[in-house]
Amino acid sequence: MTNYMGMTTDNRAEMATAVTTVLADTYALYFKTHAYHWNVTGARFSELHALFEIQYNELWMATDEIAERIRALGEKAPSSYAALAEASTLAAKADASRANDMLADLLSGHETVIATIRAALEQAAEMDDEATADILTPRLTVHEKTAWMLRSSME
Repeated sequence: MTNYMGMTTDNRAEMATAVTTVLADTYALYFKTHAYHWNVTGARFSELHALFEIQYNELWMATDEIAERIRALGEKAPSSYAALAEASTLAAKADASRANDMLADLLSGHETVIATIRAALEQAAEMDDEATADILTPRLTVHEKTAWMLRSSME
């Protein structure tokens, strides 16, 4: 079946690859955040346990919309942990044990996703792909705000 969206097949595939990296990085960050939610300890336990829960729920909800954009572009979304890991620029490992180290690791993760989204937005602009930009721009806002909140929590 033909998929006509005003973009060439090659442009759709290229854009889907960029969006797949956003999805994979988002999923890796979701995993890290959820793992830190489970494993945080110390005097700030309640505060950080609740904060991480809010953040991992938001990330989880975002993965569906991002994956659906890949499908709309005519490509398959990753369907295994290995495929997600291969597409990600962010390792899905949460090995910090102290609260501030967890915050710093998550901050670094959000900064990575910010860079990934900005690169995908550049491609979307070059390809006149407003639909992808409409999905990614609000994601950028969320990650920039979350990075600010994490930085503020480390002071």
